Amino acid sequence: MFKPMEMCWQIQRPASLRPVFHEKGRLKINTCIGFLRPPKSCSFSTLSSLERQYKSNGFLHQITASADFSRKKQGRMSSSAPKSSAPRGFGRRTTVGSAQKRTQKKNGEKDSNATSTATNEVLGVSKLPEAKEDVKKQGTVVFDERNVLESSDIEDGSDRMDKKTTEDDELLEQKLKVERENLRTKEIEALAEETLTRGDRMFVYPVSVKPDEDIEVFLNRSVSTLNNEPDVLIMGAFNEWRWKSFTRRLEKSWIHGDWWSCLLHIPKEAYQMDFVFFNGQSVYDNNELKDFCVDVKGGMDKVEFENFLLEEKWREQEKLAKEEAERERKEEEKRRIEAQKVAMEVDRAQAKAEIQKRRELLKPAIQKAVISAENVWYIGPSDFKAEDKMKLYYNKSSGPLANSKEVWIHGGFNNWVDGLSIVEKLVDAELKTDPKSGDWWFAEVVVPGGALVIDWVFADGPPKGAFLYDNNSRQDFHALVPRRTPEEIYWLEEENLIFRKLQEERRLKEEAMRVKMEKIARLKAETKERTLKKFLLSQRDVVYTEPLEVQAGKPVTVFYNPSNTVLNGKPEIWFRGSFNRWTHCLGPLPPQKMEAADDGSSHMKTTAKVPLDAYMMDFVFSEREDGGIFDNKSGLDYHLPVVGGISKEPPLHIVHIAVEMAPIAKVGGLGDVVTSLSRAVQELNHNVDIIFPKYDCLKHHFVKDLQFNRSYHWEGTEIKVWHGKVEGLSVYFLDPQNGLFQRGCVYGCADDAGRFGFFCHAALEFLLQGGFHPDILHCHDWSSAPVSWLFKDHYTHYGLIKTRVVFTIHNLEFGANAIGKAMTFADKATTVSRTYAKEVAGNAVISPHLYKFHGIINGIDPDIWDPYNDNFLPVPYTSENVVEGKRAAKGELQNRLGLKNADLPLVGIITRLTHQKGIHLIKHAIWRTLERNGQVVLLGSAPDPRIQNDFVNLANQLHSSHGDRARLVLTYDEPLSHLIYAGADFILVPSIFEPCGLTQLIAMRYGAVPVVRKTGGLYDTVFDVDHDKERAQAEVLEPNGFSFDGADAPGVDSALNRAISAWYDGREWFNSLCKTVMEQDWSWNRPALEYLELYHSARK
Repeated sequence: MFKPMEMCWQIQRPASLRPVFHEKGRLKINTCIGFLRPPKSCSFSTLSSLERQYKSNGFLHQITASADFSRKKQGRMSSSAPKSSAPRGFGRRTTVGSAQKRTQKKNGEKDSNATSTATNEVLGVSKLPEAKEDVKKQGTVVFDERNVLESSDIEDGSDRMDKKTTEDDELLEQKLKVERENLRTKEIEALAEETLTRGDRMFVYPVSVKPDEDIEVFLNRSVSTLNNEPDVLIMGAFNEWRWKSFTRRLEKSWIHGDWWSCLLHIPKEAYQMDFVFFNGQSVYDNNELKDFCVDVKGGMDKVEFENFLLEEKWREQEKLAKEEAERERKEEEKRRIEAQKVAMEVDRAQAKAEIQKRRELLKPAIQKAVISAENVWYIGPSDFKAEDKMKLYYNKSSGPLANSKEVWIHGGFNNWVDGLSIVEKLVDAELKTDPKSGDWWFAEVVVPGGALVIDWVFADGPPKGAFLYDNNSRQDFHALVPRRTPEEIYWLEEENLIFRKLQEERRLKEEAMRVKMEKIARLKAETKERTLKKFLLSQRDVVYTEPLEVQAGKPVTVFYNPSNTVLNGKPEIWFRGSFNRWTHCLGPLPPQKMEAADDGSSHMKTTAKVPLDAYMMDFVFSEREDGGIFDNKSGLDYHLPVVGGISKEPPLHIVHIAVEMAPIAKVGGLGDVVTSLSRAVQELNHNVDIIFPKYDCLKHHFVKDLQFNRSYHWEGTEIKVWHGKVEGLSVYFLDPQNGLFQRGCVYGCADDAGRFGFFCHAALEFLLQGGFHPDILHCHDWSSAPVSWLFKDHYTHYGLIKTRVVFTIHNLEFGANAIGKAMTFADKATTVSRTYAKEVAGNAVISPHLYKFHGIINGIDPDIWDPYNDNFLPVPYTSENVVEGKRAAKGELQNRLGLKNADLPLVGIITRLTHQKGIHLIKHAIWRTLERNGQVVLLGSAPDPRIQNDFVNLANQLHSSHGDRARLVLTYDEPLSHLIYAGADFILVPSIFEPCGLTQLIAMRYGAVPVVRKTGGLYDTVFDVDHDKERAQAEVLEPNGFSFDGADAPGVDSALNRAISAWYDGREWFNSLCKTVMEQDWSWNRPALEYLELYHSARK
């Protein structure tokens, strides 16, 4: 019988064991990483010498032997690892043992590390990756039966050997287990001694900490601040305290000295472990305020962990979004059911009311109804019911139809409930011998279903062809239906019928509204997406990206053309970038030297990886790695939105302080801008408030939920504050009790400057006393210009430190002194178009501040100006049916104003009649249009009485001489303005100067082609079809109108003649131009983005 025997193997290094694995198959020696120096030799019979040779980190060789001569008895040996539910990887079961585990459970320790399986129970063998499978299967020393005995010789004696072999294997395993434990003990003791020698007080085992493995943490209490503390606990987390926190109790260790220890599991996501020791209360050992830190090798690094967190957050957000969507769906379903219930009650009530009304009306008819009228009419058979066919006889000679050649019955039922429903021609009954004398005629009539009473008259012809009637002396004829449905049953059926009809009408109406709203939302979304792409492409001559939309979590290539910037001609271009407005947690990207693009252009390129939590990509360019000259887009930096990220941009809080606001107190374009810009920024998920005077002339019906908010005092005056919603915007109305805004007007008082100065100061005081801390204060024109200097003089040091002031000039013609002072104190200043900014740049109040002065074109509110959802138009339309929609609107406009209903070119003019608007050019254009056989409609009034009278005289003259082709409406008419925009082929705007202009933008929204003078915002938004193709292309637009340079008659003629000729000569081309201008986006989509960039720039 083969017995276990002692053998000696020379082991130089762990790697040297590989030949042994294959040599004759005799032994299988698995190695596991431990902490021993490489050995010189090892005796199989004893491992004690091995322990003496290994004083520190190296390899611990797990060596076991077993005889395996019977294939039937494979797997007799159990794994060398102890069978326990406790964590794998530690050899001493008995030192801290299960008693420690019970202590932990008793003390109710907490641990948020969900993946950790560590306890304070120490097990027999470390987790050994290389030996894992072999230990599970059988022993790790395997003798190959082919090289010892032939299988046939062994088979007979195998059963006798089994019992003895098993006993020998178990003895050997126990011996090796003890030796391994002794070796591990020596190693830990050596580490403890070395730690104290270095002057340290803690170490971990194994020293090389790896993810998803267990470690043991040791602390020498005697050299710690916890010396003599009865309880020692460890509190920590991973990855700079950001991942899976834990708290564990340490137990007294078996190591000589005051060493305490516990087990921990390292999660697979860890790159470092951070921890402190404490006594469970207030005494800590935190490594002299630096905390303890152990690096984890072989797992994630910091960037990978950041991405892991982002992915986890993304998944969590998706889960929450689905849950929120489901909640909203259920809430919406609940609201729908409730609304349906209410609607059913309303419809049922309406049906009952209708039935009651009809019962009251039918009552007299029933009272008058008879079976027959002697010698006038009768019915046969007399016993009939609804839906029967019966004969109605009429004595023609009894009434006014005696001489008629024909007799017709015009009838209905139940007091004519369904109107005229019975029409039959009577024929001669030939009843001359009948005892009832007279000229009798009859008609076969089917009794209507549900009839209680039949109603009729006789006539000498069919409906619309009769002249003479017999209507029973204006009481009509009424006959009871003998076998009629009981009245209560009939009326119940009728009520249900009306109810179902109302329900169906409601359903169809709601469905039509739903389809319409969905289309509006789709068109808005498509327009927004199209505008963003055009905005990105419009910068292509300087910078663009591939892909055009920057995607979170993916690489992006940035292309830059220095030839169009301050870096033109520089030998090197460096890209310097970051994310989330330079606030990303990973900090700025390292400077990257750009290389030439592959397309042969003058663009340079570089690539960057976009983090998953990015919502904005930020970058500038420089001439050198260390800086030098920068291209930072005139101080604004380059910013591109990132799509698909898990983080959203934190909202800004913007407060507008203004004295005009549409539609509650609108005088000019300022009111439109305040409302529309605020709505657009709010739609981008930012918070917007408006502070506004509570005029006594407010249009209160546009204010929703107006409620008293608070009251405060300033300068001895009580100021009451009201809050309400205007167009979905939060508005605070200031009502000073000194009567400053109880004048019946917005402007026009001698003390306007003082009124609005008081309002500005009161608005700032309201913010301060109310505890508001806005990011941006946005003030407008001279009327709220004082906000800028009052804020800097009185409020920046009193709680509004982070707030920045943005000032917008809408028209420099008014209040230049106040505007100049505001320019000095504002952090950023704008005006309402790029060209107007250039036109006023030389003004003395502007020129010193050009470095912070920007032109941003105004937009229009697409919800207010929407031909597809405009109640003032006869037919809703989009660009898809613009021709049909405008044709219907033109017909309605012509009918309403008494113009000739003809297919003629129609020029619309909607304006205030002032010299700024070019009134001499307007007059000339009217006559020129009439000369070209066109029609012209003007809507507007003049604040100057002399100008108003001048146009009244012109209107009288035109209405007399060209009444079918000219109409001047010299007042303000909102519904008519919508109809003119929709019905006109052209809208004329010949302004002498125009900071922005909204008329041409609204015109294009309605498919009317603008004819404008090249100035200010008119130049920035209208691109001549003949002369501005390249300029339009640079803005990623199509030409969209007609324009002229001069301020005289030939200038107007040059544009107006081309426009009218295009209408006459190329209708198909002109219709396509109308479609083009409708599809261009002149809303606040793009300007709002530019204002947000300005707001962020002001805060830098």
